[in-house]
Amino acid sequence: MTCVPVPASGALTASQRTELASMAQDEKLAHDLYAQFYEAYHLRAFDNIATAESSHLQALRTLLARYGITDPTAGQAAGHFSTAAAQATYDRLLAQGKTGERAALAVARDLEQGDITRYGTALNRLTAPDAHQVLQHLKEAESRHLSAVSYWITR
Repeated sequence: MTCVPVPASGALTASQRTELASMAQDEKLAHDLYAQFYEAYHLRAFDNIATAESSHLQALRTLLARYGITDPTAGQAAGHFSTAAAQATYDRLLAQGKTGERAALAVARDLEQGDITRYGTALNRLTAPDAHQVLQHLKEAESRHLSAVSYWITR
């Protein structure tokens, strides 16, 4: 599902702008992890979700550009991040997921649950309708990802 935001029709606070940039970093992190997990385990769900995370990142990048927010993912190669915290999180989760397919699925479950919570919280504070629309779509997509991951965990 592609998330194309409606035209800008609101304003973002400084904290909302920072949060959107951080969300872009999180979507890249998820994409890069899923791509690595797919290479390791060839589980189709990892490939499908990696593709979706790429679309999520693009939707967030559209908002970042629209509101003049610096994209922390710009120019970052796969597995590389602009902040030490994001890099440490990626490295830790990759190591965890590389211990086995079940561990990778557990990492995926935790990522999706975290994103659902984060988007839900952000939606309660967001005032710009275009950003609200994108985050609502992303939250729904993350719920579908969680369902897919949960299915594979119980298999």
